[in-house]
Amino acid sequence: MKINIKYLIYQVFCVYLFDISNNMQLTNPSTTILYSIEEAIKAYRKMSLKNIKTVISDITIDQALILQIIEEKDLTQTEIADLIFKDYASMTRIVNLLVKKKYVVKKINEKDRRVAVLNITKKGKEAINQLTPTIKENRENAMNGISNNELNNLHKTLKKIIKNCDI
Repeated sequence: MKINIKYLIYQVFCVYLFDISNNMQLTNPSTTILYSIEEAIKAYRKMSLKNIKTVISDITIDQALILQIIEEKDLTQTEIADLIFKDYASMTRIVNLLVKKKYVVKKINEKDRRVAVLNITKKGKEAINQLTPTIKENRENAMNGISNNELNNLHKTLKKIIKNCDI
């Protein structure tokens, strides 16, 4: 059974509409921590896409992320989808675009034709080399004014939330 990630996030989000400190009263969603997390992610993606497009106009954040991942290690399409929290249909569309743009090649496993390993091409490596300074700058801008201690505490807190939601 496939799990619809967006629906799952929606369900978790709805649970957090109730504020425990407020006797489980329904609160405005925009005042919950999960809303703030989602808002931060969307703001980061918007800033990143804008900056990435100034370097390579035909690449998206997800495509750049996939290139970064497979530059380090050849993985299957399914493994990458799980790493970047994409459903398999979305991953297929993204990969097909990367193949069409000649950033990756898709090699079908001869023993199991359902399995495809992605390999980065020379063009894909050149794209990552061009994008790396922008990606680093995006991350630095997003973390500007946040101490290492604050980042460590945030990381620990997010890991606790993930553990609490683990089903």
